[in-house]
Amino acid sequence: MKLSRRLIPDVTTLQAFECAARHGSFTQAAHELNLTQSAVSRQIKDLEEQLGVLLFERVRQRVVLSDDGRRFLPEVRKLLHQTEETMLRAMASASSEHSLSIATLPTFGSRWLTPRIPAFLSEHPGTIVNIASRSKPFDFDEENFDLAIHYGQPVWARAACSYLCSEVILPAASPELLKTWNFSDPKDLETAPLLHLATRPKLWAQWFELNGGSADTAYRGHRFDQFAMVIESAVAGLGVALLPHYLIEQELASGRLAVVFDRPMETENSYYLVVPEGKLENPLSQAFRAWIVNQVPDRR
Repeated sequence: MKLSRRLIPDVTTLQAFECAARHGSFTQAAHELNLTQSAVSRQIKDLEEQLGVLLFERVRQRVVLSDDGRRFLPEVRKLLHQTEETMLRAMASASSEHSLSIATLPTFGSRWLTPRIPAFLSEHPGTIVNIASRSKPFDFDEENFDLAIHYGQPVWARAACSYLCSEVILPAASPELLKTWNFSDPKDLETAPLLHLATRPKLWAQWFELNGGSADTAYRGHRFDQFAMVIESAVAGLGVALLPHYLIEQELASGRLAVVFDRPMETENSYYLVVPEGKLENPLSQAFRAWIVNQVPDRR
């Protein structure tokens, strides 16, 4: 699709708008941007004429965003951020023959993927990787990633999903908490302090049902929105958590966490490697897929 140059604003004009909105002042915006107040005022006026709306209203000695300005500001900030990210990514890979941009789940990326990346880079010297966390599916047309690691179902618009592995969780707790509670049967956990991942609130109920317990008390306890926080809370002794084994390899090896009962439960979703349709033939993406599959010993 051919873009209309008339509809594409100058980045410096958008910067002037964002800066003026943040300060509520053309003068302060001019100071930050090293421009004159009249130059900033002219840029805002040109942008308003291009859009056909009033972006600011004058209130006493300040400028205040209009309703249209408030609606426009988040989109401008998103565009400026994407522009900066694009430039930084290009600069980072300027001296490299190859680059690979990966979107990954936050805790998966920090605890499992990142420690293994050196092994991939040793097989592909000269490659620069850009790894960013994303918790949910996104539009590859808007975010320029070569691939993504996704937990859920193999569904992603305009992309191909390939199975990576299933997820198996186990109840884990700190040694100090285990000394205090002295669990001998899975049913003992019904009265224990439980830790929950907010995005998967039914995990404990499902685990109790599989292990002869009652789901009636399975929803009480502290809640966190990322596995990383659940893990740290378990290490701190706040309670017992249902955690994927691969995310707590270091804690188990060091003794900071211990498996309470060796009663694994496979979750209903799996991990997938997602590649946008336009990059399916990318040799580096294909190489990464072959490499990461070999990093998962039990794919089930």
